[in-house]
Amino acid sequence: MTATATATATAFPPIQRPVLALAIVMTTGVLGYTLGLSARQAGLFVIGIALGVALYHASFGFTGSYRRVIVHGDISGVTAQLVMLAAAILLFAPILAQGSAFGHGVGGAIAPVNISLALGAFLFGIGMQLGGGCASGTLFSAGGGNLRMGLVLVFFCIGAFWGSLDLAWWSRLPGIGEVSLAGVFGWEIALPMQLGALVLIYLGLRIAGARNKRPIWWAHGFSWMYVLRGPWPLLLSAGLLALLNWAILLLAGHPWSITWGFSLWAAKVALALGWDPATSSFWNDGYAQAALVRPVLADDVSVTNIGIILGALIAASLAAKVSPKPIGSLRSLAAVVVGGLLMGYGARLAYGCNIGSLFSGLASASLHGWVWITCAIPGNVVGVYLRPLFGQSND
Repeated sequence: MTATATATATAFPPIQRPVLALAIVMTTGVLGYTLGLSARQAGLFVIGIALGVALYHASFGFTGSYRRVIVHGDISGVTAQLVMLAAAILLFAPILAQGSAFGHGVGGAIAPVNISLALGAFLFGIGMQLGGGCASGTLFSAGGGNLRMGLVLVFFCIGAFWGSLDLAWWSRLPGIGEVSLAGVFGWEIALPMQLGALVLIYLGLRIAGARNKRPIWWAHGFSWMYVLRGPWPLLLSAGLLALLNWAILLLAGHPWSITWGFSLWAAKVALALGWDPATSSFWNDGYAQAALVRPVLADDVSVTNIGIILGALIAASLAAKVSPKPIGSLRSLAAVVVGGLLMGYGARLAYGCNIGSLFSGLASASLHGWVWITCAIPGNVVGVYLRPLFGQSND
């Protein structure tokens, strides 16, 4: 450890022990409940906790990364994301090619390419910038004690449920259906094709003048105190997120997803308020019907989401950063409502978010993942220009 690292590591504020104790109690309770369901559910919950810590300690978000590229030409966050995607593509390929793991089937995140996907991704991009976070960013920020992002999460759920009610209509619009690049070209071509595309994106950004303007590895030397209390470098979290997504694939048989859980949570509330699922073709599907009646923690996506929230709370208390602040002006509140609704509705139309469609989609060699990011980036540009109207800074 360098002298600089030692000096910095000893300058941490005290751990927020009451918050940490509360987080540990809640985590222990949920872990005990999930163990009663199955070792599989408990495993997914533990993976969720690790995701929450990795996301929080590196502040690993997509929204801020895209905004920094658009406004400042800073590709530090995007560089880490490209590394994360490349690692996930390499990890997923042999498992998906085999089609099974540990005796159970394994499938990638493959979704249709159609107008619904394109429009949903565009709306999600706008919502990201207005809401101030993507799907994973909303979860770890809310878990870390950010009241504003907690409210974004509420409207995110409402928007996702609303989108589920309209999805049947949007899905009837023109499209080309599901396209697996591995299915079309074979893994021996799809794998280098996707990796090459990531390299070209990076080179294109560099040629356009963008640079890594923030450190993406340990800036002040390594210290175990940083491992415990953060901050972590972007590349460390990028590698961990790829590994943890791969772990979900191995354990659950499908990649990491987030926004299905938001749709389900809002649907359960609507059901308690008297809504009839029979009025929706989406919720008449066998899987959705079963999810409505079983416990929330029995749902793969929900249990991982809750793990992320609690993992972020643990990380935030270790970093002594749990400090809820008021939302602020009415314009900021409007951005919360509009951003959350747009992200939720857009994610449902686009068959997922920056995690389910982009991260897991590209790792699965699905064309829809590439279409998602192609349409979400213009949405982010629009969102960046709209932010000042809602009293938000782009700095």
